[in-house]
Amino acid sequence: MNNEILIKNLRCIPDFPKQGINFRDVTTLYKNAECIKIMLDEMYELYKDKGITKIVGVESRGFIMAAALAGRLGCGVVLARKPGKLPSAVIKESYAKEYGIDTIEMQVDSITKDDVVLIHDDLLATGGTAKATYKLVQYFKPKKIYMNFIIEITDEGLHGRDLFEGIELTTLMTI
Repeated sequence: MNNEILIKNLRCIPDFPKQGINFRDVTTLYKNAECIKIMLDEMYELYKDKGITKIVGVESRGFIMAAALAGRLGCGVVLARKPGKLPSAVIKESYAKEYGIDTIEMQVDSITKDDVVLIHDDLLATGGTAKATYKLVQYFKPKKIYMNFIIEITDEGLHGRDLFEGIELTTLMTI
């Protein structure tokens, strides 16, 4: 979609969190009301007719638009969090990121077999976090799983999308 206003408001921070990483900072989009409206409107149009019953927001920037979109779609929100942040029984999945190993968790009662799930995060790069979250959602055997990201990075030889062949995956911006 590559909306000009979104691209213009996206900040790139070189060498963060370590040398060689060009960090795409979506907080500059979140602090701009026009950008929030554009993102929410675009995601609503993508998913309004998909029967979504739960949106999984991925730690932590994915929580913001997941909650906003859930309000518009009239569905629930499930949190995919870093270890130790959820108060009840969890399932977990570890994964490699561009700059280390991490783990993501979800509560065991988050999703049912009757749910249609949208996984949402701010960024798709190598796909590690997204793949781990996808595996957790698959554990629940929902009717359908969709995936959405604000930004997909492809300009640095990153091919996270390749991990999700056959899955409906949308992004608002490709860089």
